[in-house]
Amino acid sequence: MSGPDAAAKPKTRLVGVEFDEKSIARAGADVEHERATAIWDLIEENSFAPVGHDGGPWRLRLGIVENRLAFEISEDGGAPVAVHLLSLTPFRKIVKDYFLICESYFAAIRTSTPSQIEAIDMGRRGLHNDGSRVLMERLADKVLIDFDTARRLFTLICALHWKG
Repeated sequence: MSGPDAAAKPKTRLVGVEFDEKSIARAGADVEHERATAIWDLIEENSFAPVGHDGGPWRLRLGIVENRLAFEISEDGGAPVAVHLLSLTPFRKIVKDYFLICESYFAAIRTSTPSQIEAIDMGRRGLHNDGSRVLMERLADKVLIDFDTARRLFTLICALHWKG
């Protein structure tokens, strides 16, 4: 990015995010669209600063390596910065419950009252917030992120599991 907007964007941010293609199964068009939208939302607004590294902006590659969540961080130019492997165990129940409540939400949209839909959506948002807090805790000594970035990253972690 160049021009006046480039100076306005902080360096402590992600400018690129991709999935490790070996970690995710190819999915239908709807799921691929949701993944692309989640990445776009994250790139559009985030705060991301690898601990102990100056510079930026950064690129992130997300994947699953030996049953661990892999955060491969590099500089925008491609130079590797760090690889952080996080246990998936703290996320398993939250992701499972999140998908179950999302299924309930989409079913409710077709048959339930607005107040029932709102109650289910509040539960969905609560689980999403829980997953975001867990992610922030797990990354605390590795990457500094704000809560909104954690929410967007948690969406991408869920995207690794979307089957379509």
